[in-house]
Amino acid sequence: MTSFRICPSILNADQDRLPQEIARIALDAELLHLDIMDNIFVPNKTFDFAQSKAIIEESPIPVDVHLMITDPDHLAASYAQAGAASVTFHFEATTDPAGVIASIRGGGARVGMAIKPKTELEIVAQFIADIDMLLIMTVEPGFGGQSFMSDMMPKVKKARTIIDLLPNPRPWLQVDGGISLTTIEAAATAGADTFVVGSALFKAEDPAIAIREMKNILNHGRLA
Repeated sequence: MTSFRICPSILNADQDRLPQEIARIALDAELLHLDIMDNIFVPNKTFDFAQSKAIIEESPIPVDVHLMITDPDHLAASYAQAGAASVTFHFEATTDPAGVIASIRGGGARVGMAIKPKTELEIVAQFIADIDMLLIMTVEPGFGGQSFMSDMMPKVKKARTIIDLLPNPRPWLQVDGGISLTTIEAAATAGADTFVVGSALFKAEDPAIAIREMKNILNHGRLA
């Protein structure tokens, strides 16, 4: 049976109460998703390195860092060295994907590679065997609260086919953008096993219950 992972994104959490917000999901989530934006690669700015390092150090669960920045070639390893469990960089932002993969792994973290909606899977297929997670964006990166792009599901299916041909341990297949109680099953049916969830959790009355409801759909819905 497939192992599913829920990764709450704190992009839409109450930034003035982050420790309390993280505590609300810590017992039910597998990873904390930390979106790093530089207002260059995407039109938004979030946590700087010092803030990110503090969150990584204080988080009660492992941190999944998603770098939406222009220079992962030189900066990605720093997040791994800061203690992130996983560091994901965007293929579109790097001049040396193999070098970034090596630098993250050398820093002690799992390696993730992300692609935007308009980036074809075939362009990154050669790297999938060398990473620990492939992230397929299901919205344009930069802002939380966007609508799920169902037209990305064929890309997810194609990625699942590639991953299933690889030897164990196979890379995780993550989706990020518009994941909610109404969209998570479609993403899982297409082959995703790791889900970044932001607004749907932190706008819920009880994020922990929302996570459990999502896991119930994953484990006992039509996928079972």
